[in-house]
Amino acid sequence: MTGGLSLGEVVPNITAESTHGKIVLHDYIGDNWVILFSHPGDFTPVCTTELGKIAQMQPEFDKRGVKLLGMSTDSVEDHKGWISDIENYTPSSVAYPILADEDRKLTQQLNMFDPDERGSDGKPLASRALHIIGPDKRLKLSFLYPGTVGRNLDEVLRCVDALQLAAKHKIATPVNWKPGQEVVISPKVSDEEAKKLFPQGWETVNLPSGQPYLRLTKVSE
Repeated sequence: MTGGLSLGEVVPNITAESTHGKIVLHDYIGDNWVILFSHPGDFTPVCTTELGKIAQMQPEFDKRGVKLLGMSTDSVEDHKGWISDIENYTPSSVAYPILADEDRKLTQQLNMFDPDERGSDGKPLASRALHIIGPDKRLKLSFLYPGTVGRNLDEVLRCVDALQLAAKHKIATPVNWKPGQEVVISPKVSDEEAKKLFPQGWETVNLPSGQPYLRLTKVSE
C-alpha cells in the first residue's frame, strides 16, 4: 500500500459508531490481535459472501485470540439491515461489529480506498482492504484487493498463524508454509544463540554459495 498507513506503524485511534455501539479502536484492540476489514458497500454480492465467510470462520479466529472488526461506507442502520442477508446466506451469526463510515474519513485514515471504485455520489469507495493489527496497536500485515476480487480468508488465517508464531519465536515462515511445517531461523540469530533458542536443533541447507543462511527447524505453536 502506498501513502497513509504503513506496515509497522501504530494504527490511528479512530472512534466510530458501529452495530455494537461506539467503538474506540485502541480500546477495542486491548491486548488482542485484531483483523479490521473494509468493504465498498452494504447489500452488495461479493461483500455479502465475504462477511458471511468471516462469520463462519469466527471460531477459528477466536481460538487464536483474534478480534474481528468490519467497516463499510454506509450507515449503522444499513449495516443492521444487511446483516440478516449475510446470516441467511451463510448461515452463520454475525457476532462481530461493523463500523459505519459514511463520510469516508475512516477509510482515508486507514488507507483503505479503491481509487477506481466510486459511489453514486462520485466519491471513492473502500477497497477490500484488510489489516492485521497486533496487540501493540501496530499494523503487522495488510491486504488490498480491488472491488472485483473476493478475498481468500484461508490465507488470512494462515497469515495470522505465521505472524503469531514469528512473534513468539525468532523465526520466519517459508514459501507456502502451513501450521506444523518447518520454519526458518532468522538470519539475525547466530548459531550460538540458536542453540539456546532451538534446543531441538535445525537443518542447514547446503547451497551452492556455501553460505549457511537457510536453517530449518520446527517450533511448538
